[in-house]
Amino acid sequence: MRVLFITGEYPAMQGGVGDYTRQLSRALGALGTDVHVLTHADAGGDHLRAPAAAYEPTVYPLIERSGWHLWGVATRLVRELRPNVVHIQYQPAAYGLHGAVNFLPWRLRLARHRPRVLTTFHDLRMPYLFPKAGPLRWQAVVALYRASDLAVITNPADWLRLADAGLTARLRAIPIGSNIACCPQGGYDRDRQRALWGAGSDDWLLAYFGFLNANKGGETLIRALAGLVAAGKPARLLMVGGQVGASDPTNAAYLRRIEALIGELGLADRVRWTGFTSDDQVSANLLAADCAVLPYREGASLRHGSLMAALAHGLPIVSTQVPDEVRRAQPDRQAFPLPEHGVSALLAPPDDPAQLAAAVTALMSDAGLRTRLADAATGLSLQFTWEAIARRHLEAYRELGVA
Repeated sequence: MRVLFITGEYPAMQGGVGDYTRQLSRALGALGTDVHVLTHADAGGDHLRAPAAAYEPTVYPLIERSGWHLWGVATRLVRELRPNVVHIQYQPAAYGLHGAVNFLPWRLRLARHRPRVLTTFHDLRMPYLFPKAGPLRWQAVVALYRASDLAVITNPADWLRLADAGLTARLRAIPIGSNIACCPQGGYDRDRQRALWGAGSDDWLLAYFGFLNANKGGETLIRALAGLVAAGKPARLLMVGGQVGASDPTNAAYLRRIEALIGELGLADRVRWTGFTSDDQVSANLLAADCAVLPYREGASLRHGSLMAALAHGLPIVSTQVPDEVRRAQPDRQAFPLPEHGVSALLAPPDDPAQLAAAVTALMSDAGLRTRLADAATGLSLQFTWEAIARRHLEAYRELGVA
């Protein structure tokens, strides 16, 4: 079976969807699938060289700009490769919010070799079409769903939105996995790693992982840290990984707001930033932390690779509550195994710094609770392995009549 992924970002670009596509490509390749990737011209380079034992897809960094240019590049590559499946990774920001990707399945129907098309919706953000497009922007998302032979959704919040629109007939639930394996370099020393970031054995080293944007609760996190410090707690915050990513320019403005808030609250000596590092350094920094604090505004959503990474590293997690209607929005009880409060995480209300700080205090004051949550996180992470995710994708491809 030959699969062509189309994604607006891919390593060495910084972005969760790019990392996801690479991990899924590797896992599918290990199961015998011939995987190719059409992506942005900034991708590739030495970053993609892997040990001989590892599978890497063939990467075509041919998308030089946002817009209708995508149609020509994609149709030419489809004609050349003749894939059984074209698998679109939909995250509008990675395509410059242009609507070309939304109508790409329609364009591929006109190709002499018509592959089956599957689209994974990593979010439901609407593309920009033209001034005052209004409701037509949502219709562009609907058009992509309707023109795809099958669609994948990664989290219950997006499932609920599509279900409310009556769009579940060809929808399949497949969560994402962790883009960061638990694999620090040999000779890893936790105390030494903590010392790199100014944390001693008695400090509470809190880790936030992932790019900053308005939906991830950065301001809530910083205000919660300020509350902990004001209460005399030895709390420090390690911001792990790149700050803003390659796809969404609005993230840079939000980062400036967070940096200004840190200065305003006098927390500059309590917050450290690792910057973009190798995967093994990300893993080492996560393992150095006492807990992960991920105050997403939409709740502990499975759309976030940062949550998956915290689970995979067996970290006790403090995050935010998922609305009841979202928690219930599943095609079956096992489709999206969400973290449960007091079982596999502590969950505070979104946008509530005081409650978030209280949850951190409860966790850090109870070693037994930290151990129980860490063990539960590790157990939950086993439901999100890349092999399992790849096998579920193979089942979806077979639904399309692809052997």
